[in-house]
Amino acid sequence: MMLARRTARIALLLLATTLAGCGYNDFQRLDEQVKAGWSEVLNQYQRRADLIPNIVATVKGEANFEQETLTKVIEARSRATSIQATPELVNNPEAFAKFQAAQGELTGALSRLMVVAEQYPNLKANAAFQDLRVQLEGTENRITVARNRYIKTVQDYNVLARSFPSNLTAMIFSYDVKPSFTVQNEAAISAPPSVSFDKPAAPAASK
Repeated sequence: MMLARRTARIALLLLATTLAGCGYNDFQRLDEQVKAGWSEVLNQYQRRADLIPNIVATVKGEANFEQETLTKVIEARSRATSIQATPELVNNPEAFAKFQAAQGELTGALSRLMVVAEQYPNLKANAAFQDLRVQLEGTENRITVARNRYIKTVQDYNVLARSFPSNLTAMIFSYDVKPSFTVQNEAAISAPPSVSFDKPAAPAASK
């Protein structure tokens, strides 16, 4: 009986040593970092979504503002917030692609809104709108930082999942490569919006 127990302990010790040497602990550590990074990305996207109703309400107060631009922002926000961004989404390439596409569309719609707003002197002089603009710019910067950190963490995880011998551990425990924000998506987000005015902006009110 004592020999059997001793043999079992030795086997467990050998198994633990083997798993540690094949990256098991590293997978656990990086997986937690990916989850934390994803949570921060979602926090910043939610911060942006919460700003949009106030931005829209302020812009609506401007006479003759381009309605199509406002509508696109509202619709893009609705699509982006309708996607349930669960922790499991980071392991589903198809769902992740839909999420990033929706957020990219919202980024583009907001960018166009800000460009159009520049054509309205009353908005440019509106302190509340300018404060919201500054908040939005700060949030977009935070989104960029959070996304870059997430991309780096996922990259570290995926390298571990593909490298030998840790790829054997990945196969045994089904640690699949995780999706990330794509280069094409980054290019689309950073591209300047194309603006075409159907009518001139309303003139500033006379004093």
